[in-house]
Amino acid sequence: MQRELASLARRQSDLEDVVLDVMERREAAQERATELAGRVEAVQAEAAQAETRKSAALEGIDAEGFTAAKEREVLAAQVPDDLIKLYDKLRAQQGGVGAARLYQKRCEGCRLELNITELNEVRAAPANEVVRCENCRRILVRTADSGL
Repeated sequence: MQRELASLARRQSDLEDVVLDVMERREAAQERATELAGRVEAVQAEAAQAETRKSAALEGIDAEGFTAAKEREVLAAQVPDDLIKLYDKLRAQQGGVGAARLYQKRCEGCRLELNITELNEVRAAPANEVVRCENCRRILVRTADSGL
């Protein structure tokens, strides 16, 4: 009977140790869950702020687009219809860009430098003549930085 009592006492002690270990692990898991819940709240708050910034940026872009469309209408009224048609056709063919700046002897549309013959033709062309890139066929916009 003494052995049985000693065995039961050891068994009870072992079970109490297991219970303490489980309780410690549970406490650590609860702390981790609380920490992670706080991080989730922080991330959700950041996401909400980003969504607000995105909405504001989209509103700004829409307003700029509207303003640009109005400005384009005003400017397009001053440009000959055949040039507008050519520009719109090129824009459709070239992925949205129908005209490109000639910058330091290079077409900004295709990024290729014009050869000397093409540059001489551009130099010789009157200021009001429409000049096009031989490589990409976009309308070239001549500026002081064209390198002519």
